[in-house]
Amino acid sequence: MKKSLLWILPLMLTAVVSAGELEIGSDIPMANMKMPDVSGKTVSLNDARGKNGLLVIFSCNTCPWVDRWEDRYITISQKFQIEGVGTIAINSNENTRNRGDSLDDMKKRANKAKYDFYYTMDEESKLASAFGATRTPHIYLFNNEGKLVYRGAIDDNAKKAEKVKKPYLIDAFEAMIAGVEIKTTSTKALGCGIKFANN
Repeated sequence: MKKSLLWILPLMLTAVVSAGELEIGSDIPMANMKMPDVSGKTVSLNDARGKNGLLVIFSCNTCPWVDRWEDRYITISQKFQIEGVGTIAINSNENTRNRGDSLDDMKKRANKAKYDFYYTMDEESKLASAFGATRTPHIYLFNNEGKLVYRGAIDDNAKKAEKVKKPYLIDAFEAMIAGVEIKTTSTKALGCGIKFANN
C-alpha cells in the first residue's frame, strides 16, 4: 500500500503544476508590471511587446539547460524582430539571487552573450507564478492580440541545434505570422526548476 502511494504522489504533484500553467488563448498576465532590466531601465511585458506579438522566455544564469539552448535565443530574437514580434527573457530565480542570479550577474551574462532583447528580474517570482512557469527555459508566445498561442520548449534537442528535428517555437511563430493554424500549441518544457523564494 505504501509503495503504491509513493508512485501516486509524484503524479499528483505534476497534475497540480500542470493545472496552474497558463492556458492557450489566455491574455498576457501582469502585462504592465515593471521589472528591473539589465539596461538599467524598468520595463514591462507590454514595453517588450511588438506589433505582431511577444515571446517570453523564463530563463536564468545558473541552469545548464539554459546554457545548452542559449545559442538559439539571439537567432530566434532576430528572426522574430524582423516580423514585429518582441522578445523578453525573465529571471524568476528568487531563491538564488546571491548565488549567480543577481541583477549584476544577469548584466554580465547579457553582455557576454550579446543579448539584443530585454533580460529582466522577476522580483518575488510574481510573473512565473502568474504564468504557471516551472522551468528554465520555459517559453510562451503571444500573438498580435496578446493571446497565448504556444507554450513549452524551444525545440526537441537542447544539446545540438543542428540536430533539431522539431523546432516547436519556430513552427508556431511561422504559422502565427502566416495566419494559419498552429499544429502544436503546447509541449513539455525541459530544464531546471525555477527557484521560487520558498524552494
